[in-house]
Amino acid sequence: MKIIHTADWHLGKIIYKQHLTEDQNEVIQQFLKICEEEQPDAVIIAGDLYDRAIPPKEAVKVLNDTLLHLRKLNIPVLMISGNHDSSERLAFGTSLFELGGVHLHTELKENREPVVLLDEEGPVYFHLIPYIEPAEAQAVFREKEIKTHQEAYEAIVEDIRERFDMNERHVLVGHAFIQGGMESDSEERLTMMGGTPYVEAELFHDFSYVALGHLHQPQRVGSPHIRYSGSPFKYSFSEVTHNKSLTVADVTPGETSTRQIPLAPEKDLETVEGYFSDLMKGDATVNRDNYLNIRLLDDGEILDPVGQLKTVYPNVLHLERKGITGSFREEDIERVREKRNKAPIEVMSEYFELVKDEELSGEKQEILQQIIEDIRQSERKV
Repeated sequence: MKIIHTADWHLGKIIYKQHLTEDQNEVIQQFLKICEEEQPDAVIIAGDLYDRAIPPKEAVKVLNDTLLHLRKLNIPVLMISGNHDSSERLAFGTSLFELGGVHLHTELKENREPVVLLDEEGPVYFHLIPYIEPAEAQAVFREKEIKTHQEAYEAIVEDIRERFDMNERHVLVGHAFIQGGMESDSEERLTMMGGTPYVEAELFHDFSYVALGHLHQPQRVGSPHIRYSGSPFKYSFSEVTHNKSLTVADVTPGETSTRQIPLAPEKDLETVEGYFSDLMKGDATVNRDNYLNIRLLDDGEILDPVGQLKTVYPNVLHLERKGITGSFREEDIERVREKRNKAPIEVMSEYFELVKDEELSGEKQEILQQIIEDIRQSERKV
């Protein structure tokens, strides 16, 4: 069975006040053309369809038109919600979608059934696991104690193994952080209640293919059949070295092979570095319309450098200036990055210690963590 695997569309994304919906739609049109050429048996979109719980109407239209196009091609679509999606809002119309071959799962349920597609070699079972918090898994598997993402997936995989014959072809679609995956600055930090947000890749040994979303760089994790397709577009300058693509997986009994098909936007994200006078010549990039992060090497004052550079490069999004010492203050940048990557409970604990000059007790940490979890749940249900 031939499967096209994509994820992390983040429709409606804004970076540095720049709306990317038109650029995203242009890449989605490439994706649809590839679907027409490849004629897959199924398309997987592994979460984060939108960039926020309430997406702009333009983003909703892009997704709507895309699903209609895939319906006309008679290609079944298998989708899950991600941590950026509102699971309840996204769930609207799912029963009707099923009639049109669009299978969207946004909630973990008891005794849930996989989507079963057939080819000439028999059935393929697709287990659609949306992004979940540990508490959501605890509500389903009440007999277990689940406090981490690892424990949640242990319960899910154990349930699948108990109820299904793993000698058949099984595909797991998930939105999670598999240990060993390479991060970028674009991914939102997942919950760390009770430990880390990571899930061990070894859990998925028995599956024919694991189609993942969340990490934006295309990559395998642990085994060739456990893959992140990556996002179709670059969503921060930490992703400028990524080669965006979608994954084609051929799932046959006893073997799965994968290949990447590149995606190339008309306007890419790029970082360029140089002296102001050289940059103004206009040859710092192959495409002047690219979205640029510019690093200026000049020491002296320059009158309105962004305004002047935009006359040559209209889509300058960010400008970095060299410090007096001649560096870009990498230590400060790294310090900011470390703070951004900390879990909310870590930030609160450090603040409490700074103000009160004492450590936050374990009991108070548990109370604060529960408040954080309640807020996360309410935000996802917006």
